[in-house]
This record gives sequence, structure tokens and C-alpha cells, in this order.
Amino acid sequence: MMRPFTKLLSLEDAETIMLKSVRQVERKEEISIGDVGGRVLAREIVSDMDVPPFDRSAMDGFAVRAEDTFPAGKFDPVELRVVGKSLAGHPSGAVVKNEECIEIATGAKLPDGVDAIVKVENTEVTDDTVKIFAPVHPGQDVSKRGEDIKAGQSVMKPGAYLDPSNVGVAAALGIEKLSVFERPTVAIVPTGAEVAPPGADLQEGQVYDINTYTLSQVALLNGCTPRPWGIVLDELEALRKALHEALSEDLVLFSGGSSVGETDILVDILKERGEILFHGIQVKPGKPTLCGEVDGKLVVGMPGYPASCLTNAYTLLAPVLRKMARVPPENERHMDVPISRRVVSSLGRLQLLTVRIEEEEAVPVYKESGAITSLADADGYIEIPINTELVEKGEIVRVKLFRPV
Repeated sequence: MMRPFTKLLSLEDAETIMLKSVRQVERKEEISIGDVGGRVLAREIVSDMDVPPFDRSAMDGFAVRAEDTFPAGKFDPVELRVVGKSLAGHPSGAVVKNEECIEIATGAKLPDGVDAIVKVENTEVTDDTVKIFAPVHPGQDVSKRGEDIKAGQSVMKPGAYLDPSNVGVAAALGIEKLSVFERPTVAIVPTGAEVAPPGADLQEGQVYDINTYTLSQVALLNGCTPRPWGIVLDELEALRKALHEALSEDLVLFSGGSSVGETDILVDILKERGEILFHGIQVKPGKPTLCGEVDGKLVVGMPGYPASCLTNAYTLLAPVLRKMARVPPENERHMDVPISRRVVSSLGRLQLLTVRIEEEEAVPVYKESGAITSLADADGYIEIPINTELVEKGEIVRVKLFRPV
């Protein structure tokens, strides 16, 4: 028997409820610096060294005593004797005296007795003598010891997102392993006799399971580890068993079984074990979305139709996964362009209309909730408000992008 939705939440309210209810992962692990990209730091990093650990040259040229160059001019150069060479990783052991200098490469350690660098462009070399055509001041083009990081300095706090630049900071300190928060695990449970795993022979009335694989990718791209389950039939005992086992993970996603048909019994299972937070959201596609809390963990019933499921995963689920994983919210990418044709919308529901950018126009590509190509062919989507029935051709719309275009 059909059981109509009693109350529909707005997409914003549904997201607020989920963000408020989700728990951030607390587990930590130590992993190699080569594997920490995209992870979140769990322990403060305090430097035990200066970076750079010595004064070094910021230019190719000659290391000099600055006062020896003060008389230099374009037409009246100063001449200094070259007494050695300092290369990156191969410093010179010479001690520079008055009217002497060292040839030096970028990144090489400064020898004793010098305090500035003359760029090679301002010199002329003859045998073991260099002519200097411009004076330099003390410290010019020298990277001082500790200029970047000083010993005892706090360089990263817990919660720092380990992007390439932060990983570079850790590498500069010679750190081999970092303490990071574990990736939360997400159980992905496909339901229904109508879906079959890829590779199986389809029986009459069946289609291949899509949602397990799209949801797994959404989990991976938002800081989590997917844990796919086998397909579960829409039967009370099978769903009870699946929920009991899936609660070993940090968050549980059911695909299908969240609507109001007679086989959509997931809501009954959640009522038995926990609390229903909402059932049904005021959005198209994606209305039949269910969210509950069991044993302190979120359990989400995603729509069975692939386009609805993935649209809700992008818009509703991804921010929740990122919070759980402590990953920073994703910066929105968007374009404001005219729409290529007139669009009739449904009053009373926010419509998320997938579009492709063609010749600087938004071209609608949405087909229906079961068509995965509605998203595969799209560059992003536009939001048509609840109280808007028509979007006229040529009207400027904001396209929220799935990817750069």
C-alpha cells in the first residue's frame, strides 16, 4: 500500500539537520608523508629546526663582503679575486677576506666572511677575477637561516588540511610520518530485486546497479572510504540484518527503498532501531530521501533512481561527508550564462536542472530520474526556485559546476 509523504523539508533544512547530526571522526593513524595528501592533520607540528638551516644564496652570482662593492659603478667596476665555488649541496670551505669573493649557485650555503650576493648579470669574469658593476647592501639576495621557519615555531595545528603546500612544510622539517585523522567509512547498501551487479546476467525486469558505484566515488572524493555491501532484497529481515551489520561503519547509505511504495520499508526499519530525522525533501529530482539516526550514526536512504541519487549525493550528502571527515567545505564554482531554451518547472519543489555549457549558454540535459546520462552529460546544474514556473529562453541563470569547463 502506498504511504504518501506527510511533510517535505526544504533542501537547506535537510542539509542543516544532517550537518548538525553527523559526528566527526576521532580515530587517528600515523602514515607516511608520501601518502598524506588530502588528509587532515591530527597533531600539532612544532618545528625542531630552522628552515633554511643555514644562510644561503637566493641567486646565481658571487658571494661578497658588501662593503667591498660600495665603490662599484657602471663605468667604474670593482675587481675582486675569486677564491672558490659554492654549489647547492657542495659548500665551499673557504673563508672570504677583503677584496675576495666566492662564485655561488642558487640555494648554496654562504661561506664564512660574506654577507651579500652580487647577481651574475652585474658581473664580468676574467680568469680568477670578477668585475662588479653595481654595489650591494648587506643581506642582499641572501636567504637567512630561519627566515622561513624558526626552531620552536608552531607550523601546523590539528585540523589542517594537508594540501601540497602543507605537505611541503612537513617535508621541509624532515618529517617522515604524520598523525592524521582516519578516513570515515561509509557503508553503501543497494536494495531491491530489480538491480543486479555488473557482470551478472540480467533477468527480466532487472537493471544493473549504478548507485553503489556513483556513491562510492562521491565518498572517495569527499574524504571517506566506501564500504560497498552486496544487494539486499526489500524484505524486513534482510534489511534488518543489513542495517545491523552496516552500523559497524561510520555512516550508512541505503540505495532505494526510501520512497512510499509497498516495498519501501526502510523507514519502518529505522523507526524500529532509532529516530527518523526527515522523510522526503522538497526538491526535484530527489524527493524520496530518508534520513534517520541509529546508535548515534546517520542512516540515509537515497533515491533508487540513479540521477536522483547522484544529484542528492552532490548537493546534500557531499557536505555531510566532508564534515564527518574534517575536510574543508568545497569552494563553489559557478558561471552566470543565458539559458538556451524555455524551461517549465514544477511549482512547490526546488528543481535542480542539469545543464551543459555550449557556446556560452546553459543547455538543459536532464532526461528523467532514472537516466544517469542526465548527469554524465552535464557540466553542472541550475536551481529553479519553488515558486518559479517558467524560466524564459535567454534569461541569465547561475550554473553550479560539477567540474571546470
